[in-house]
Amino acid sequence: MAFPERFSNLPAYAFPRLRALLDPYAPGAEPVNMTIGEPTHPFPDWVTDVIIQHAAGFSNYPANDGTPELQAAISGWIARRYGVALETATQVLPLNGTREGLFNACIALCPETKAGKQPVVLTPNPFYQAYAVAALAVGAEPVYVPASEATGNLPDYSSLSEDILNRTAVAYICSPANPQGAVASEDDWRDLIGLAERFDFQIFADECYSEIYRDTPPTGALEVAAKMGADPERVVLFNSLSKRSNLPGLRSGFAAGGPDSIRRMKQLRAYAGAPLPGPLQAVAVRAWSDEAHVTANRALYAEKYAITDEVFAGVPGYTAPEAGFFLWLPVPDGEASTVRLWREAGVRVLPGAYLAREVNGQTPGADRIRVAMVAEKDDMRRGLIRLRDCLYAS
Repeated sequence: MAFPERFSNLPAYAFPRLRALLDPYAPGAEPVNMTIGEPTHPFPDWVTDVIIQHAAGFSNYPANDGTPELQAAISGWIARRYGVALETATQVLPLNGTREGLFNACIALCPETKAGKQPVVLTPNPFYQAYAVAALAVGAEPVYVPASEATGNLPDYSSLSEDILNRTAVAYICSPANPQGAVASEDDWRDLIGLAERFDFQIFADECYSEIYRDTPPTGALEVAAKMGADPERVVLFNSLSKRSNLPGLRSGFAAGGPDSIRRMKQLRAYAGAPLPGPLQAVAVRAWSDEAHVTANRALYAEKYAITDEVFAGVPGYTAPEAGFFLWLPVPDGEASTVRLWREAGVRVLPGAYLAREVNGQTPGADRIRVAMVAEKDDMRRGLIRLRDCLYAS
């Protein structure tokens, strides 16, 4: 039997790869898991009540494009958060989690050719792995662009050759960045949007960590595009309730952008999508309409930022994240340090290289570990102290 070759070179996904690395060894102390970015703060206490109130909706197929109420709640949030007014019915698409959207947007919007050649999809390196699989699924060439200290932990797409940029159809960017916590400034967005206008490609802006920050709300791509008067189709925004509202299991997100882009995404979804069940859409309506629980959640992360800054004060190479809930810590070797930390201290983290691809013999993040600050704060403090003492003690 013949199978497709397009995914044959994919490495094992990060977490099965991590299990293969660590499971042969016993932990050196009571385990503290700091690997996956799964929020553990309490979700709003009204969630269960809303599901129960709308439980009869489980007997119906859900609205493919989202209920009008959910579309309105999302567009209302975008207007309040970014000052951008969108047409609710034509510029917003509720999603069954943003991974669905980040993948399917490439299928719906990436052309078969660009400038008469194979299209290019740009992605930061390291990155959320759905970006690369989406590029391969549409027969595009994924181009992995380093996002390192030298580039402010964001990809410098302007450094690419005109040959690459002329073939670029889509550029993914994550701000606040996973894993580095870097935030694109208004100038960063202006530069990228200007580059996209010049070379006629779309920006897929993954802003799933936008509501977890220290002091200043991160600037958004749609916000800057509107100020610039850019083509309304230039940016597609993705966000979700997973991090913002501590509801990763709800699988509720959205895409927002130009009406032609959203129409094409809706058309694909009508054939191959899986809309969110009606009662869960009702929860999402309430969640996008309420900021009190988001403010309370951010206060909990502020405590964690403070703990992290305290524990790592004076540690060479420590950089406090601007936003998000990951630490991106320097080590001599990510895999070796991960094994050592597990065997000696019982702390489970992720090697940075598992989020990246090797390009020209270099793998960004090979000398890093990613540490998720999602555990209860006393557990997190205990894990961070063990990590510091194991890997950074002089």
